[in-house]
Amino acid sequence: MARRIAAGAAYGGGGIGLVGAAAMGLLLAEVRLARRQVGNGTTPHVPQADGRYGHGYTVVGEPPLRLVMLGDSTAAGQGVHRAGQTPGALLASGLAAVAERPVELRNVALPGATSDDLDRQVALTLSDPARVPDVCVIMIGANDVTHRMPATRSVRHLSSAVRRLRTAGAEVVVGTCPDLGTIEPVQQPLRWLARRASRQLAAAQTIGAVEQGGRTVSLGDLLGPEFEANPRELFGPDNYHPSAEGYATAAMAVLPTVCAALSLWPADEDRPDASRREGFLPVARAAAEAASEAGTEVAAALPTGPTGPWALLKRRRRRRVRATEPAPAVDAAQREAGSSSV
Repeated sequence: MARRIAAGAAYGGGGIGLVGAAAMGLLLAEVRLARRQVGNGTTPHVPQADGRYGHGYTVVGEPPLRLVMLGDSTAAGQGVHRAGQTPGALLASGLAAVAERPVELRNVALPGATSDDLDRQVALTLSDPARVPDVCVIMIGANDVTHRMPATRSVRHLSSAVRRLRTAGAEVVVGTCPDLGTIEPVQQPLRWLARRASRQLAAAQTIGAVEQGGRTVSLGDLLGPEFEANPRELFGPDNYHPSAEGYATAAMAVLPTVCAALSLWPADEDRPDASRREGFLPVARAAAEAASEAGTEVAAALPTGPTGPWALLKRRRRRRVRATEPAPAVDAAQREAGSSSV
């Protein structure tokens, strides 16, 4: 199914539904019920996390790395109260520590966004040709499922975004659609349908992104087994968005792939480890395996194979990241001025 969705996205195929039409009436009824139980009617709060991280690593003559977050409320960090708790801030802090260079974070993600908003977000990201990001992290897909966006359309927008960013010279890491089947208020059979739809979309996103030169990390852990086992710790107060600990879990899964994309990870860790069930697979098979196991990375390997493109499937060890707050904008500006005058 993921291969069919990706093919439809690439070649203009019609809409391929994620669930059968017979189940749609029940699905919509339970969606309405679930929506009354999540969110608690609170106004969305998204901390402003843009700024410079790791300023202690500043080296004269070395510009900061540029990281841009794109996507929906998960990428924006909705549900936490401090900037340092958002996934963008956590990734920027971790990247700065690994690279030993400051990192400039810009977040253009929009809470509530579906994949068709990526066109606008990419345009914002690439608005200044002199400041093309070194790496972009995209987290998108949950709203596509809940808003019943055709999967082919969803993957088409994501693939286009990855292609435009890669063409501009940015590395791209996509955190694929999380497992919506673990949201507490969701009951059966909606829970099963949501899980099936989430995994199908995640696998199709992986195929589309990898074929355009990006890397993917499955974010089942974002709303997956750990969230199911510890909902009070890993869900935020609205019972839908992750808590600070939940975002930290997701950031730990994505950070190694971000570092690998920038060639900051030890070279020997890029080799497949058979003991961790890593290896080269047809991209569709790698996508299916990644969708069923959270934290799995998929990256392009060979352009052709007996059954199409091949990919490298990695199960990287997670690295815990420490939350830090962005440097005040005025301090960042002063540092830039100081560097320019040297």
